[in-house]
Amino acid sequence: MNLTELNKVATAMVASGKGILAADESSGTIKKRFDAIGVESTEDNRRDYREMLFRSKEAMSQYISGVILYDETIWQDAKDGTPLVKLIEQSGAIPGIKVDEGTQALPMCPGELVTVGLDRLAERLKKYYERGARFAKWRAVIDIGSGIPSMTAISVNAHALARYAALCQAAQIVPIVEPEVLMDGDHDIDRCHEVTQRVLNKTFQELRVQRVALEGMVLKPNMVISGKKCPKQASVEEVAEKTVRLLKACVPAAVPGIAFLSGGQSDEEATAHLNAMHKLGPLPWGLTFSYGRALQAAPQKAWAGKAENVAAGQRAFSHRARMNGLASKGEWQSSLEQKAA
Repeated sequence: MNLTELNKVATAMVASGKGILAADESSGTIKKRFDAIGVESTEDNRRDYREMLFRSKEAMSQYISGVILYDETIWQDAKDGTPLVKLIEQSGAIPGIKVDEGTQALPMCPGELVTVGLDRLAERLKKYYERGARFAKWRAVIDIGSGIPSMTAISVNAHALARYAALCQAAQIVPIVEPEVLMDGDHDIDRCHEVTQRVLNKTFQELRVQRVALEGMVLKPNMVISGKKCPKQASVEEVAEKTVRLLKACVPAAVPGIAFLSGGQSDEEATAHLNAMHKLGPLPWGLTFSYGRALQAAPQKAWAGKAENVAAGQRAFSHRARMNGLASKGEWQSSLEQKAA
């Protein structure tokens, strides 16, 4: 393991003013997104859509530091035969790969899930590295509900995240460690804070046990936020303050950076929350975005599967990337959204 190189990649992934595009939707997930815009989810359509994003010169060169790909996408070539990973590299961004294989029901823990995919991961990582991937992603899912999460669910998912991270670093690939506490329930922000604290503490405990070099990883957590069904939604300022306070308590300064997931927030909410965190003074690590829906919903709608809409889709993508790039420096203002509308 060359830690200097891993740290160099991890630091570039969380560079100021840039963030990570999560374009790693599974075939099932992207089908739902395409259904919503009336586009058939064929291999060609999926390729054309992602090629449109990766050829968005302004967004990719100025505001995107890396792209998380799905297994299908990393092996695909653009229409002109150029590998999609090469398009990403040519823009100056770093190609990455989602390596978990989804979730299964966790035995003896009703309503809880464990992420799978560790079997043969070392072999897969070697092939992904040869293809150009320099970082990977593994997502653990923790739900909040009546009597959950259990310590069992938190422990087994944290253990799997740490094993994955160690395998990545052994393969000279930077791991994105993603323990996501879902925002789907009716819990309030304080319950989210409590659960996220337990999850992060256990995750870092396991990372140390597995001898993962914290300098060569990136954390991708949820924000501390009210559940979607909670009648009282926390303000932007409260989300920012409680999230930063929690991260300072749980995340060692050795970690080069934190790239938030959007987790179902609206485009502007995700941007406003990130921006507000940067208003809270100096932070011990880089703090940026690794958004999927919050970067892609607008370009998907603008593109709508039509070749003549590619430029409109790229404009929509560039706008969202720029807004989040500004937010990752604390320079975003809501008036910038109105000007673009």
